[in-house]
Amino acid sequence: MSSEQNIAIVMEDKTYEVNKRKLIEKSDYFRALYSSGMKESTEDSVQLQGLSAPGLELVLEFINTSKVEIANETLEDLIETASFLQVTSILKIVTAEIRPDNCVELYSLSEVYGTHELRGACLKFMSCFYHPMMRRAEFRSLPPTVREQAREMRMRGAATLVAMGDFSSLCLDVPDQDEPWSMLRYGEAEQRWKPLANNLPGDMINIRGYGSAVLDNYLFIVGGYRASSQEISAAHCYNPCRNEWNQVAPLNQKRSNFKLLAVQGKLYAVGGQSLGTVECYSPENDYWTCVSSMPDPLAEFSACECQGMIYVMGGYTARVRNTNLLRYCPVADTWTAFRPCTVHVRKQQMLSVEDTIYLVGGYTHKLEHARRWPSETEDVLTVQSYNVTTGEWLQLKENTSKSGLNLTCALHNDGIYIMSRDIGLSTSMEHRVFLKYNIFNDAWEAFRRLRAFGQNMLLCSLYLPNVL
Repeated sequence: MSSEQNIAIVMEDKTYEVNKRKLIEKSDYFRALYSSGMKESTEDSVQLQGLSAPGLELVLEFINTSKVEIANETLEDLIETASFLQVTSILKIVTAEIRPDNCVELYSLSEVYGTHELRGACLKFMSCFYHPMMRRAEFRSLPPTVREQAREMRMRGAATLVAMGDFSSLCLDVPDQDEPWSMLRYGEAEQRWKPLANNLPGDMINIRGYGSAVLDNYLFIVGGYRASSQEISAAHCYNPCRNEWNQVAPLNQKRSNFKLLAVQGKLYAVGGQSLGTVECYSPENDYWTCVSSMPDPLAEFSACECQGMIYVMGGYTARVRNTNLLRYCPVADTWTAFRPCTVHVRKQQMLSVEDTIYLVGGYTHKLEHARRWPSETEDVLTVQSYNVTTGEWLQLKENTSKSGLNLTCALHNDGIYIMSRDIGLSTSMEHRVFLKYNIFNDAWEAFRRLRAFGQNMLLCSLYLPNVL
């Protein structure tokens, strides 16, 4: 038979005429049939059974015209027939048409009909849009192992330091760039900062005193105040999988100079300027709810998550120093004055590794004796640790040439990475120093200086796709 001959495709009481050459070209099923040498390969008709008429008509229309209509109501018919007849180009078109409203159904169909590439594409889509997908009932109905796989896929990129602020292009070796960059990523192999994105939303520019946290590999920037001292409630998140910012539900209460913490899949906005209230953000519902307030409003306090709890240290009440270590249990929604501290801390940055909390920079005032530890008159970069299990405090290695105030830091790989400034630079809030404190050997390591300006700095660790 000539390859230009039409073949009659017969199913039940319907017959469809299709060009043989196009069948061979677009269907692995027919290609195998007509190269098999079997008796059926010489006949001018083919009998099919067990397929749906709508699915067969869609696939044959594609074989004839290279066009296919993708509609939710015929998805199963289309995928079943395309899988049976091995028309892989249709499955590739379907993969390009994955949307929030059809992603879960396509995933389920890929499981039923064994279309592995489609299954992988659906998982990748659910991972990329993880928080929006969490808000869909059909996604929540998937097995927990599938949902967790989608979340874990967000962490498959390279763990990378990301800085946000007002950066000069001079430090990036980008001579043609006149405007300052807003976001940078650190290339550890080259020990050089590179532009990441320069698309901060307009209402995020020049915001100070905001809270920041990383949850499910989304970077959240919440609240703060403008140059006019006006507090705001807006919340934004950066999605590295898309290299884009999106706005999420705002706080119920405007707040600045507070702590934003990621704990057990949720965000907690703790305290603020003259505030003791606490709000909890659920990405599954995209709204904030009020939870138990701190025992007293605090100023200049420090806080972090450790082993599923929130720990708050130091700062001031309206009357006295806070010398209690406070602990919040999200499950019980209760605050406990865990134990009194032998030191008074304020303005520290706090991070945790297992059951140890690290306090970086700020001021520490030892309460047991008259002397200070270190002196509040000294602007020295210190690192202390506190073990929540044993209650033991350790004063770790100081870096006497670096400032401990107005710094930003992040836990990354084996150390605490810090942006600070030299003691000798009195100006300023300029962050010129980029260094690391290794938590395993109590040692400092300095890197190339970074030209950065202002108080509005942020350093964090995110998993970035290789394409960025």
